[in-house]
Amino acid sequence: MNNDLYPAFGVLLVDDEPAWLRSLSLALESNSGITNVVLCKDSREVMGILERQNIGLILLDLTMPHLCGEELLTLIGEQYPDIATIVVSGLNQVGTIVTCMKLGAYDYYVKTDDEERIVCGVLRAIKLLELQRDTKEMTQRFVTCELKHPEAFHAICTVDRAMQSIFAYIEAVAQSPLPLLITGESGVGKELLAKAAHDLSGCKGELVAVNVAGLDDTVFADTLFGHVRGAFTGAESVRRGMIEVATNGTLFLDEIGDLSTASQVKLLRLIQEGEYFPLGSDQPKRLKARIIVATHQNLETKEASGAFRRDLFYRLRTHHVLIPPLRKRIDDLPYLLDLFLEEAARTLGKKKPTPPPSLVPLLSTYSFPGNIRELKAMIYDAVSTHKGHMLSMDSFLKAINNSSEHPVTMASVPEHNPFACFERLPTFANAATYLLEEALTRAKGNQTLAARLLGISQPSLWKRLKLARR
Repeated sequence: MNNDLYPAFGVLLVDDEPAWLRSLSLALESNSGITNVVLCKDSREVMGILERQNIGLILLDLTMPHLCGEELLTLIGEQYPDIATIVVSGLNQVGTIVTCMKLGAYDYYVKTDDEERIVCGVLRAIKLLELQRDTKEMTQRFVTCELKHPEAFHAICTVDRAMQSIFAYIEAVAQSPLPLLITGESGVGKELLAKAAHDLSGCKGELVAVNVAGLDDTVFADTLFGHVRGAFTGAESVRRGMIEVATNGTLFLDEIGDLSTASQVKLLRLIQEGEYFPLGSDQPKRLKARIIVATHQNLETKEASGAFRRDLFYRLRTHHVLIPPLRKRIDDLPYLLDLFLEEAARTLGKKKPTPPPSLVPLLSTYSFPGNIRELKAMIYDAVSTHKGHMLSMDSFLKAINNSSEHPVTMASVPEHNPFACFERLPTFANAATYLLEEALTRAKGNQTLAARLLGISQPSLWKRLKLARR
């Protein structure tokens, strides 16, 4: 596939007038960047072209020698029902239009129609076909549950089923020209997933990442669009924008939730029109890069509050993945622990330590607000101070306790009295029983870990359990 061509499938123009073919192909390229165009002036060659080439859309004249347009419409509908056909004819008769639509034509235009109207109709058909192909591809991937290119996700360490489903989705939409929105908390691997999508896209260009957090509207526009010489005071030379740098590649905009309203308008226009103006220039340039955006914020909430434009939100979420936080991927903990222990030992020049059996249950009770990045930091810190055979849990307990004031930390101790809301206070015996049961639940039955959570020794826990069960 030649990624310099748009769209990914061919657009076949069929007409017995060479001048009209040239005029229409030039209009499609200059007005909308449609370059994957195949010209045919002999209607008898159409079916052969469809057999040999990947054609998704046909623009068809009706009055041609040898094989007329209506006959071709019938043949195309019978043999290639997935191909959309737009009739562009010199005939402007209601009966003819109705007949063509009954034969399966997607749309009908008269050659005397405004050129821009025809081009817009072609673009609409292309967008619809792209969505249909994306949906079909995603359905096939989810049915088979297999990745064609698992190597693209080698940097994302996981054995979680939900993550495997996300990989399948990314693989399915990787070649789509429409925007991809990646959401998830900090540290879950949004940029790694964007890189995987870029690698799977087959694009010849590079992945260009821009963190837009904190950029005001002027800096945002200059960063993305670039400027010409003399655009503003100090602009002594031409500057290429990141969009141009990402030509035939991927433009990755991180922290898109922090974008100002004025910059949101500029991004919306870029996506809608597929073109932009470098600062100080009145000559538009075509967008020739796939756009991927990411944020740790909830864009639905921001859109509902008016802080994020609704039209931009729906443009961006054409393809959307939400990466689950580490606390919802508990099955990944043993795998990641072993992986990071080996990596840390190798980096720090130490022998890989043996983790205590109670470490994974302890980690599973913690919410990990920093996600995988936080887990990795914990492990590196523990290995850096490790001296014996068995890895000490002290550094992990210290890190968890230091984060206990975080509002989403599961192991945190409430600042208020937990019994203050009780109308009737439980007895000491009942309160102790409830506390023991909760500790054992969080520790998943591990008494050593439950004792640590309660701040008592294991023998003391055992004695209290014995008393509670009498």
